[in-house]
Amino acid sequence: MTVEPIHQLLLDLIHWLILPAWGLLIFAPRWRWTDRIVHSGLYPVLLGLAYIAFMLCSLLFGTNSEPVNFTTIEGIAAIFTHPFGVLTAWVHYLVFDLFVGMWEARDARRRGMNHWALVPCLLLTFMAGPVGLLLYFILRRQWAIDTD
Repeated sequence: MTVEPIHQLLLDLIHWLILPAWGLLIFAPRWRWTDRIVHSGLYPVLLGLAYIAFMLCSLLFGTNSEPVNFTTIEGIAAIFTHPFGVLTAWVHYLVFDLFVGMWEARDARRRGMNHWALVPCLLLTFMAGPVGLLLYFILRRQWAIDTD
């Protein structure tokens, strides 16, 4: 796979776009701008647009001439043979992880959970999505038991 400077620049831009959202969720959860920026849906929309753009670039400029096949390991791996395929997949992960983190933060606030107990869940959701979500479900269940 040949990675051009533009591919790295796009990855860097996506990272610089996503990091402030996670920072606000973790360090300023009750700040009004966190609600206005992060919880407004702006991030999923912007990342969704990037996702569409990368997917189109992958389809138009990708090197794999075989049709995409999601039923085999080889077919799925072929998607990642071009930088735009990798960027598309990475944005997919980032937008869903952020969406889950946003939900965790809102759900925890509604339940009156201690925010600092939520922080490890948010960090894990950012770094290893399903692990953070699982930890949040465990924490949420324990919180319900402790407060009943």
